[in-house]
Amino acid sequence: MALKRRMGIYGGTFDPVHIGHLTIARKLLELFAFDFVLFMPAYHAPHKRATVVTPALHRYAMLALATAADADLRVSTVELDAPQRPYTVDTLNRLKESFGAAYDLFFVMGGDLWNEINTWHEWELVLDAANHVVVTRPGFELFTNHVPEGIRNRIVDLRNSSQQVVFDVPSSDAEMRIYLTDAVQMNVSASSIREAISSGYEADALRLVPQSVADYIRKYRLYTNEYRREFIDQGTGASS
Repeated sequence: MALKRRMGIYGGTFDPVHIGHLTIARKLLELFAFDFVLFMPAYHAPHKRATVVTPALHRYAMLALATAADADLRVSTVELDAPQRPYTVDTLNRLKESFGAAYDLFFVMGGDLWNEINTWHEWELVLDAANHVVVTRPGFELFTNHVPEGIRNRIVDLRNSSQQVVFDVPSSDAEMRIYLTDAVQMNVSASSIREAISSGYEADALRLVPQSVADYIRKYRLYTNEYRREFIDQGTGASS
């Protein structure tokens, strides 16, 4: 049986997308020999319900600008189109219906999300719906004792290795794996960019996003205190 093609699925709020996100996506393309990486902005991530975020249209537009010149990086509206079905397990099942016959799916998450995976809605089904790639940050401690032994046995630790992952058996006959990687040693966060802009350090913050995204943020005054006041007055939500 021939190996399927491989697709990375990179979910998040991307508020805003930054060079760390893009560097991770491009490195995983190489490491896992993905055919492409699909950025999947959340309408409103269930685990961030207490935090208001920049409207989906702005976040989608910034992702589209950031990936426009790279055919290997694509953007999906699957979660934006179904805000009433926000859970990852539902999203992965929809993607399996669309791509599963031709592709092996690899869901990309940060180490912070992995450490709280057992709090997610139907989290064990999430881990059964796709392979997972857990990307760590410098100095970040990953946990494994919060999941049962059967799941721990599916973990493949690729930390301290930059070699391409070799898949030598048809994955349709294999368990879904959980790959841990620290191949990207960058410590950039969207929250620090938002905070810097709101504190008046826009020039420094915008060095951490692609130029097209920086221009977009300036055009719409995103993350500034002026934007937040104006947006909250309209009765919607602003980035925190």
